[in-house]
Amino acid sequence: MNHLLTLADLSSAETLNLLESARALRSEWRRGGNRPALEGKSLAMVFQKPSLRTRVSFERAIQQLGGSAMYLSPQEIRLGERESVADVARVLSRYVDGIMARVFSHADIEELAAFSSVPVVNGLSDLYHPCQALADYLTVWDRFDKLAGIRLAYIGDGNNVAHSLLLGGAKLGVNVVVATPPGYEPNPEVVRVAREAAAETGATIEIGHDPIAAARGADALYADVWTSMGQEAETQERLDRFKGYQIGTRLLAEAAPHAAVLHCLPAHRGEEIAAEVIDGPHSAVFDQAENRMHAQKAVLLQLLGSPGA
Repeated sequence: MNHLLTLADLSSAETLNLLESARALRSEWRRGGNRPALEGKSLAMVFQKPSLRTRVSFERAIQQLGGSAMYLSPQEIRLGERESVADVARVLSRYVDGIMARVFSHADIEELAAFSSVPVVNGLSDLYHPCQALADYLTVWDRFDKLAGIRLAYIGDGNNVAHSLLLGGAKLGVNVVVATPPGYEPNPEVVRVAREAAAETGATIEIGHDPIAAARGADALYADVWTSMGQEAETQERLDRFKGYQIGTRLLAEAAPHAAVLHCLPAHRGEEIAAEVIDGPHSAVFDQAENRMHAQKAVLLQLLGSPGA
């Protein structure tokens, strides 16, 4: 790993190794704190859009490993507007040991990596959300003590989160089924790559439009917002098109009795997920949120740490 831009770039072994590292780091933290393996290391955090979890989880992740983080707000950087993406990458590379960026366009993440001499981590782009998917599968592993053969049903928009779940699940042997309204399916190229990876691990990838069929027998049900940042003009249209795709008591009843409910947050309660479900006994949502921090510690340790750290 030189960068983490998408889980498509990782092998199955590398993906599992990151989850194993995250588990070990979490256990160490719960026993009293992580060793300062990244002491003296610094992370620039470049944001084009605001975030609660991404900012706090990355900042705390590197701090817990002994390093430091610098938050660069959308107003300060205006990536690609005030200064070219390439120049920002070149300049930050002279100051810090790593760059995390949360951007609108995945092309910006790719350009940052192309011109950076330090590792770049995708904190979110319009195409992928790799760190979220690592936290998601860490949470699934915690719940079921296995990943291979688990059935995860993603209900909603075929967006960046869906893409990363498909890629991560394929590499980890998870059977992923996605149900979206017609016209909101995941990117076909992402589905193709996921299916290639799934063929090697024995996982299955299903894309369809029936949320009930997707939820039937699922070990995990996953929801995300129907309208992401930058899509606000489509809000009413999406509310109309996604009716019937809420993870509520009806869909939960179709899932396995032990099913876990996941959501990457922030949640629009009463839209893509019912309040009684996100707050109910099946919910693993807040474990999932915590696991962002531990998964990202594993990523930062891999990218910024010394061999054997």
